[in-house]
Amino acid sequence: MSTAAILLILRISAALLLLLILALMFYAIWREHRTAIERIKASKRSYGRLAKLIEADGQYITTGESAPLLPLTTLGRARSNSVHIDDTFASSEHARVFLRDGQWWLEDRHSRNGTLLNNLPVKEPIILTSEDIISIGETHYRLEIE
Repeated sequence: MSTAAILLILRISAALLLLLILALMFYAIWREHRTAIERIKASKRSYGRLAKLIEADGQYITTGESAPLLPLTTLGRARSNSVHIDDTFASSEHARVFLRDGQWWLEDRHSRNGTLLNNLPVKEPIILTSEDIISIGETHYRLEIE
């Protein structure tokens, strides 16, 4: 076999090896990308919702508005919260609803006017159940857990 043929075979082998390395790199990046997308989807998955209510004649009526319930849902007047509350009695970071050990909890974030759960003041983190009413100022939400 001539030297030119050996060099040609070596060049083709090197090119194939380079293509194989590039394909493996592409596959690894693609897998990492898919995993990251799955993590983002899981973190944004809704576990239920907070249905906004209005009070009329001592009864709560659904307004039709709702916010998704996330593993950490913050409520307050600041736009950075998961649930923005347009109420002058709400603090900028008023309360949070969070999932811990399979239980939903409500915590008042040291707000000036306090948070009510079923018309009772929340002094420390408390376990929530479906259909509980969370009141912040003049704004009310019913917890609807899936």
